[in-house]
Amino acid sequence: MTYSLNVNGKTQTVDVPDRMPLLWVLRDALGLKGTKFGCGIAQCGACTVQIDGQPTRSCITPVSAVGTRKVTTIESLPSDGSHPLQKAWVELDVPQCGYCQAGQLMSAAALLTTTPKPTDAQIDAAMSGNVCRCGTYLRIKAAIKMASNGGRA
Repeated sequence: MTYSLNVNGKTQTVDVPDRMPLLWVLRDALGLKGTKFGCGIAQCGACTVQIDGQPTRSCITPVSAVGTRKVTTIESLPSDGSHPLQKAWVELDVPQCGYCQAGQLMSAAALLTTTPKPTDAQIDAAMSGNVCRCGTYLRIKAAIKMASNGGRA
């Protein structure tokens, strides 16, 4: 079936099966490799993208469910690293292996869009579905706080 998707502000047309997960549409049909496959059952968050600003697990979201909603992937963040979250991630050495970082950043960006000055509890709630096998949770939280404070720790 042919779908017209709004991905990172651009209309993209793909011819894929109705039940194909959005993750594979992004990676295989559109060549957007930033979104990662982790568990395939929406438990780890590596595949997180935003659909209409809401963090969504793309590994279990069929392309047929997207419709006209806006899909935002990690590729939407500036390639020069100038987004406040990207700057904080680098300054605080958040990534180790880096595999989960695309999902972490997409969840964090959605949080800061809706809650520019989140509390620790709000950060914990927003990020609770994202697993970091390296255990950098404290640095992730600190980076989100730094980004919300205009780059100040």
